[in-house]
Amino acid sequence: MWDDLVRGAIGAVVLVDTRRLADSFAAIDFFEDRGLPYIVGLNCFDGLLQHRIEDVREAMSIDPNIPIISCDARNRQSTKQTLITLVEHAMHHRMTAGAR
Repeated sequence: MWDDLVRGAIGAVVLVDTRRLADSFAAIDFFEDRGLPYIVGLNCFDGLLQHRIEDVREAMSIDPNIPIISCDARNRQSTKQTLITLVEHAMHHRMTAGAR
């Protein structure tokens, strides 16, 4: 079903709950295997980030070129900024892939 969902997508946001990191590995592997640009959004509850971004990057072995941002999926402005980050990353990914 995931293949159908991503057909035509410019990228994806993997929304990560830092209390359950292991639940995110399958999604990250899926997007990496297909070469689809993605970013990681660390979902903040009540505006609090439970772990430093670099600690999460290391724990999940996420490439330094993949943006990881904090966000609150319940907050309109935060969600908008997350999507803007995704589009910027996808555009950069497309430009660097074309240069190869």
